[in-house]
Amino acid sequence: MIRILIAEHLPLVRRGLLATLDAEPGLRVVAEVGHAEEVAAAARASAPDVAVVDLDLPGPPVVAELAGRVPSCRTLILSARPDPGQVRRALAGPALGFMSLRVAPERLADGIRQVAAGRPAIEAELAVAALHWERNPLTRRELDVLRIAAGGARSTEIADQLFLSVGTVRNHLSRIMCKTGARNRVDAVRIASDSGWL
Repeated sequence: MIRILIAEHLPLVRRGLLATLDAEPGLRVVAEVGHAEEVAAAARASAPDVAVVDLDLPGPPVVAELAGRVPSCRTLILSARPDPGQVRRALAGPALGFMSLRVAPERLADGIRQVAAGRPAIEAELAVAALHWERNPLTRRELDVLRIAAGGARSTEIADQLFLSVGTVRNHLSRIMCKTGARNRVDAVRIASDSGWL
């Protein structure tokens, strides 16, 4: 019997996962939580084999903490809006699986079985997208500028927040647009978000 911890912040989704996984032969949900701060304690108390963790779980990141505190528990990440950058970042850490919330229930169950056996479980289309994903060409400072610009800030506001001159901010925005091939800053934000750089 594979013991499962579900970490999902939306109660309806969490209950759906519980009902789906408990109905699968050889799988049993032993704990469910809705916030990142509850994951480690629940895992220590219930000793799951696999934690199914929502990527958007509120609170601090849990996968590395879980691996450190309960090393016998392997992790499969679920994402409502997966992108290649998320997949690569997740699998560069201790997670063994990554799937979309849109995955078929039987595929999720199979993925949990693979992860419990110590094998990676990634949806085929996500794996292909991650393989063809381009590395982030933006510097850390350019990402800082773009994150603030994504909130609708003007160049002067970005300059104030980052303690830069307006000219320097404009130069950063110009380089960002060249590197991403964007037509304008809104397009640059979209491209960076879709690529998983932001």
